[in-house]
Amino acid sequence: MGVFAALDVSQEETAICLVGAEGEILAEAKVPTCPDAIADWLAKRAADVERVGMETGPLAVWLWNALTKRRVPIICLDARHANAVLKMMPNKTDRHDARGLAQIVRTGWFKAARIKSHEAYVNRAMLTARDTLVGMRVKLEK
Repeated sequence: MGVFAALDVSQEETAICLVGAEGEILAEAKVPTCPDAIADWLAKRAADVERVGMETGPLAVWLWNALTKRRVPIICLDARHANAVLKMMPNKTDRHDARGLAQIVRTGWFKAARIKSHEAYVNRAMLTARDTLVGMRVKLEK
């Protein structure tokens, strides 16, 4: 039997929803937005989770990389696509968004967003910093 989960991530807390293969809600909770807390909660309630989904957002890169290191089968959903589905729900709360995302993950009706590795983001930051420094040097030499 497949178990699917979704995370509705915010700065302080993350709403988690677990659903079964038939769409029934198995468990729901709010945990601190911390990779350890999320991974521990999932391990205690669904060690055999098939897929965990979350929307793209400001914390997505950090959380995706951290949960991947903890062997959580996480996927990142395109936020615009997920939002189009979630806006049909009459009651918009973190809990209901997590439920909706869990159903999207269960059915497979999502567009996965590609998250780059942490090293790729570090390299990008270094190149951006170098570009800024070269630009400053060129302005000073004029």
